[in-house]
Amino acid sequence: MKIIYSSFLLFILLFVSCKSSKVVTSEGLSIKEISAKKIAKKHISTHFGFKTADAKLKVNYKDNKENIGFSVKMKIKKDEVIWLKGSKFITVFKAKITPEKVSFYSPYKKNYFEGDFSMLKKLLGVEVNFYQLQNMLLGQAVFDITKNKQDVRIIEKSHQLSPKNQSALFNIFYLINPINYKLNKQLIVNDMKNLELKVSYPKYLKKNTTLFPESIKINAKGKNKFTNIDLFVRSVVFDTELSMPFKIPSGYKEIKL
Repeated sequence: MKIIYSSFLLFILLFVSCKSSKVVTSEGLSIKEISAKKIAKKHISTHFGFKTADAKLKVNYKDNKENIGFSVKMKIKKDEVIWLKGSKFITVFKAKITPEKVSFYSPYKKNYFEGDFSMLKKLLGVEVNFYQLQNMLLGQAVFDITKNKQDVRIIEKSHQLSPKNQSALFNIFYLINPINYKLNKQLIVNDMKNLELKVSYPKYLKKNTTLFPESIKINAKGKNKFTNIDLFVRSVVFDTELSMPFKIPSGYKEIKL
């Protein structure tokens, strides 16, 4: 069932100084222009402050051929494990992602996959590790925005940061909310391969002083094809004891991706 693997892979993906002045948007929101360095620091300060997250999600998947919805349980032990269970009447897949490897199996198809993050590079043409994936799910910049100098502009009622020297393989842009400094959007573009990955965060929920993405929209476009994945958080709790059962049953066939 190709749709299961495509959904899983794309799901786990589920990425200067300025003069002091103001720009007024069409909706009347006044955004003060500040340096890219200050914006980056403010964004980093909004990092996820809990040790664990236990969430129930609704996921809608659509591409050129399919349009389906299913439920996902997502458990995150920060910097250690991301655990996923997808269901549609029955368990469709289970996944366990650590900094070392990605493991996945489907009780429906009686097969499994175990390997490193190179499969994501094959899919996107971009290196993605565990911590970058974790950042994407928590509404943080996929790559370290303090590592390189950034350009800043005001775009779509957001502070847009982008590296002064973009990668030879892809360009990346971060649109950061001028009020809470969480991501509104992050965009990775590979012009050579005509690929684009856009991850948008339309809404956050607030628990104490921490903001957690309440919805995430993943849009991937390539030549003559597209994939849209919408994630909606039905419920989430933090800093609880997590049970993450995961054992690949014997007799399952290995998937080669």
